[in-house]
Amino acid sequence: MSIQRITVIGAGAWGTALANASARAGRDVTLWARDAATVVELVATRESPRLPGIKLDERVAATGAIADAAHADAVLLVVPAQELRTAATALSGHVGKGVPIVACAKGIERGTHTFMTDIIAETLPGVVPAILSGPSFASDVARGLPTAVTLACADEAIATALATALGSPTFRPYHTTDVRGVEIGGAAKNVFAIAAGIVHGRKLGASATAAMVTRGFAELARFGRALGARSETLTGLSGLGDVVLSCSSAQSRNFSFGIALGEGNVAPADKLAEGAFTARALAELAAEKDVEMPIAAAVAAVLDGKLSVDRAIEGLLTRPFKAE
Repeated sequence: MSIQRITVIGAGAWGTALANASARAGRDVTLWARDAATVVELVATRESPRLPGIKLDERVAATGAIADAAHADAVLLVVPAQELRTAATALSGHVGKGVPIVACAKGIERGTHTFMTDIIAETLPGVVPAILSGPSFASDVARGLPTAVTLACADEAIATALATALGSPTFRPYHTTDVRGVEIGGAAKNVFAIAAGIVHGRKLGASATAAMVTRGFAELARFGRALGARSETLTGLSGLGDVVLSCSSAQSRNFSFGIALGEGNVAPADKLAEGAFTARALAELAAEKDVEMPIAAAVAAVLDGKLSVDRAIEGLLTRPFKAE
């Protein structure tokens, strides 16, 4: 299939970055912003307030009209995971059957335990759900720094077409049909990034950080296998790759959120940490599937106010010894 016109729903940092990446790949891009003032600023300055100092590519047109999505060959849904259902519903009537709708959020819907592509399938019957995830910071992608991600769609031909349409020498999407594996990696790594941040904030040392990240990835892999994910996906960019990035850099909002918790501070309200919303859903879904995820459960308990940070750490450190 030919994909030339791309609409990006969401003009935050990640949406702006993906709009620039799509334009850099030679596509015609429409960037939709919910806030009229943001549209005015994008048109007037060609600069996103979420990515100061980075100009929009000349092939990116900003709009506040959701109907403009009707003219797209593919739509990137770049909104927070807990808002994806609302954004997808708003697209109803504006996109035709067979159009790929790519979720670019990393999370699991709270309450329903629904993954992002399933929300798209529920709210937009007839479209083709897909997911883009992997180790990537918005500022790197927007600037054209080398980045590799994973793009998954159940239809291999469409996954290939999407990867080709978005790909450029500095933005490399690897395609797969393992949709669930990609979604699990993106959602779970945010929770473990919070845990890594707590370890850092509590100054428990590099050895503790390495242990937490390794055991956290073991939980991610265990959960993924229980839900049918492929091993190569879990050890690939959208799994292990994203864990490595998110658990090691203060650029990661989830890692920074965890640092604030570890230091006993309040995390900045203007910095969205998806893992803070996903933790409970992940822990609950793991319990439903009878998958042991003690680190994820501990993070959820801390965020829900059921455990203090120190009690959560103590609980993890006093678990029975076992084979790896």
